[in-house]
Amino acid sequence: MREFWIIFKQAFIEKAKSKSFTITTVIMIAAIFLIANISKIIDTVQDVTGAGSSQNVLQVVDTSGMLVDKLQEQLAYGESDIIIEGADESDNVLTDKVSSGEIDSFLSLSVDEQGTIRAKYTTMSMMDFSMPMRIQDALQTIQTSMKAEELSLTGAEVQTLFTPILFEQKNVSPSAKSEEELHQARILVYVLMFVIYFAVILYSSMIAMDVANEKSSRVMEILISSVSPVKHMFAKVLGIGFLGILQIVIYGVTGYIAMKTSATEVPGGVSDFFSMKDVSVSTLVYAAVFFILGYFLYATLAALLGSLVSRTEDVQQMIMPMSMLIVAAFIISASGLGNPELGYVTYASYFPFFTPLVMFLRVGMLDLPMWEPLLGIGIMLLTIIILGWFGARVYRGGVLMYGPSRSLKDIKKAIQLGKE
Repeated sequence: MREFWIIFKQAFIEKAKSKSFTITTVIMIAAIFLIANISKIIDTVQDVTGAGSSQNVLQVVDTSGMLVDKLQEQLAYGESDIIIEGADESDNVLTDKVSSGEIDSFLSLSVDEQGTIRAKYTTMSMMDFSMPMRIQDALQTIQTSMKAEELSLTGAEVQTLFTPILFEQKNVSPSAKSEEELHQARILVYVLMFVIYFAVILYSSMIAMDVANEKSSRVMEILISSVSPVKHMFAKVLGIGFLGILQIVIYGVTGYIAMKTSATEVPGGVSDFFSMKDVSVSTLVYAAVFFILGYFLYATLAALLGSLVSRTEDVQQMIMPMSMLIVAAFIISASGLGNPELGYVTYASYFPFFTPLVMFLRVGMLDLPMWEPLLGIGIMLLTIIILGWFGARVYRGGVLMYGPSRSLKDIKKAIQLGKE
């Protein structure tokens, strides 16, 4: 076992000390703090530049002569930053000013014979959504008030017209979860999908590249003279795997600190969105289990494929089938976020290369009987054992193969060479 731990530490420490690992980790930590504090940064920039205190001046043509003041009062009541100014020019003149960029927009108001407010908002901006919506809401309130006066309704009577119904949804499905649990589970599943996807792509490729690099530099010939190829393969898989887990733990701790330090009292903020207070402990345990098993499943496959190439330039082509598997798993999981009870999602969750993402999707969003996730875990463990046994046979001969790679057809040649 001494040789195993030497290679394990070498794979772990060498990658941990590399510039790419350090730079990537620092950039990700900075990005996490940036995302967590994005609202504070925007507010600070607006305070410094004065953009946050700017007011929008809107020119209004009111043919009725009674809506301008009411509109300004209603917008002020809603603490809007829109300032209403009556305009003496015609619509055609104001339209020319909007076209020339002299003003951003203007509003035309009138009241028809039925007492209905007619409004026309003119602008050149294709992304001007916020101001028209706020104006429309204010005018709707004014319209309601005018109709109430016409019908001689009191304020209390008007409020009764908008009393919402009492609607309660009850799900009797044995796999259903509460709305709060479902919301938090969806967030956790979404985050884990990206974590597993990028971790598998990044660290599996790292293993394959490392093996191919040792072969191309002829270091492999020296290594296998003192340690068996099987020990070499699993030492690399575990070494880089522990490095990956360490990096993800760093990101997790950073994210937790960032959420705590950026927490605000504003409901619905970033901290509330990523809050995991309604997620059960079992869901978090399954998240860790499926991540670890998913990594070792794809890492073993990557080591197998990496042993078949002699040049690092051929690695990406060789691991392309593996990459397509994880992409397919990601697509199925993403499509199942809206409805995790779909038939193809259920069947895909038992395919070992899809299980880390798809089964966790179902575990996180549905209240499954325990045998289903345990069956998925058992299938993955069995697949890892079989893949490890088969991979060891391929790896034993593959590390001794040199020359151009002919894709997956080299597996048979590697097995025959390993027997010799």
